[in-house]
Amino acid sequence: MHAGQSLCSAPNAAVMTTHKPTDSAGPHVSMPDSILIVDFGSQVTQLIARRVREAGVYSEIAPFSMAEEAFRRMRPKGIILSGSPAGVPDEGSPRAPQSLFEAGVPILGICYGQQVMSHQLGGEVRPGHETGEGGEFGRAFLTVSKECKLFDGLWTVGERHQVWMSHGDKVTRFAPGFEIVATSDGAPFAVIADEKRKFYGTQFHPEVVHTPDGGKLLANFVHHVCGLQGDWTMAAYRDTKVAEIRAQVGDGKVICGLSGGVDSSVAAILIHEAIGAQLTCVFVDHGLLRLNEREQVETLFRDHYNIPLVVVDAEKRFMRGLAGETDPERKRKFIGGEFIAVFEEEAKKLGGADFLAQGTLYPDVIESVSFTGGPSVTIKSHHNVGGLPERMNMSLVEPLRELFKDEVRELGRELGLNDQFVGRHPFPGPGLAIRIPGEVTKERCDILRKADAIYLDEIRKAGLYDAIWQAFAVLLPVKTVGVMGDYRTYDNVCGLRAVTSTDGMTADVYPFDATFLTGCATRIVNEVQGINRVVYDYTSKPPGTIEWE
Repeated sequence: MHAGQSLCSAPNAAVMTTHKPTDSAGPHVSMPDSILIVDFGSQVTQLIARRVREAGVYSEIAPFSMAEEAFRRMRPKGIILSGSPAGVPDEGSPRAPQSLFEAGVPILGICYGQQVMSHQLGGEVRPGHETGEGGEFGRAFLTVSKECKLFDGLWTVGERHQVWMSHGDKVTRFAPGFEIVATSDGAPFAVIADEKRKFYGTQFHPEVVHTPDGGKLLANFVHHVCGLQGDWTMAAYRDTKVAEIRAQVGDGKVICGLSGGVDSSVAAILIHEAIGAQLTCVFVDHGLLRLNEREQVETLFRDHYNIPLVVVDAEKRFMRGLAGETDPERKRKFIGGEFIAVFEEEAKKLGGADFLAQGTLYPDVIESVSFTGGPSVTIKSHHNVGGLPERMNMSLVEPLRELFKDEVRELGRELGLNDQFVGRHPFPGPGLAIRIPGEVTKERCDILRKADAIYLDEIRKAGLYDAIWQAFAVLLPVKTVGVMGDYRTYDNVCGLRAVTSTDGMTADVYPFDATFLTGCATRIVNEVQGINRVVYDYTSKPPGTIEWE
């Protein structure tokens, strides 16, 4: 077992690349005071970014292979080194650019980050099986042995505190200049510090909720050690992105693909604020939408925001392309490619467009992208990330690419959208196609649409909608025998799914009571012709994903 094996080596630990506003033509857009997070492939690196942002400080994630370039671009006031499924003693395991340790900025190493920092600065890291002590996984308690800037106003000498460990390897000799400031039974170097250089290392994971004071420790690092004020807000993000969009687009024309969901809508409104009439929104009715979705989109954008909107009726086109297809990746790829084809056609009708705008988020990129030779793998292609065909002849504008879902909602409120709209549950770009395992047909979409609407209606009536991250129905490729009245039926099975989450990276099942689920099942079977059985999905993420495909 290596550093962080149980927390850091799950297969969806894809490493993302950071968005670079200076890649496009136009003047450089200055970055806010920031923290650079160097990712070595940990599943929970994204949680580090969230905790830093919750402390009011802007952060970006860069894979270790691009960390030097990211440092030059961002000029951050501090660096955090993440965990990893790798082991420092392993041949070919990742390293931080040595230049980061010579840059004169504070550094915090977490788990593998502590170990790789110790190793690169002259310490020693050994596998747990060699030391005869094994690893340390799950809840642990450390004892504070010395005062430390990380502990200011939080922990004092002699106190014991709960933390979350997940490591097999361990530091056996710390680097020159460091000293031990906290220990645990399984990690004699649970926290080390070089106060002169402002280098710190924790063997535990402060970013996870299982370390109760972890968020405060990270806040201490960015505020007390790095000296940042914590004044980064969504208003500041909005201003920065408006400037970036103007710099990137210049006098060009942008076409924005609307799905009707929160992400694409917030992206469109933000872009419209930046460039006004240079933006045209295109809404593709591909026949894979929720009930009454098309009407809701037209009302919002034409009547409320007065943003130019083109509605394309493409249901027959998409259904023809999906006919006979059962592989989930090929369905996603087809939908992504066909979306782009429609956008290109509409752009030509509009006299051409230079940019395609999308509501791509952090989790989309994380689940879709794996860097060559890295420790992570692609779980599934998102239609607006992995599904883009190489022939696309428009550049991308993705102003939400660095945000998690709850941050997009906050930005939506900043832009004036009401809570009822920004609080809507996520809806995938491929729509109902990935909620219909097996072949997608118009008939199956119509059946699912009705069942899904009933399910969400029951959730709203019960006052549970805002307590749930995402809820939806799935039409399974299974038929079962049933009895309705005096007649035998042989119809479809409908699965119900509801989860709680903060960012979509992990999710727990929502614990409906049996009475609620029974009521939903009764309504669906009685009101939706074609369904005679309803089941509930009790799988968390991981091991499952939120969507079924």
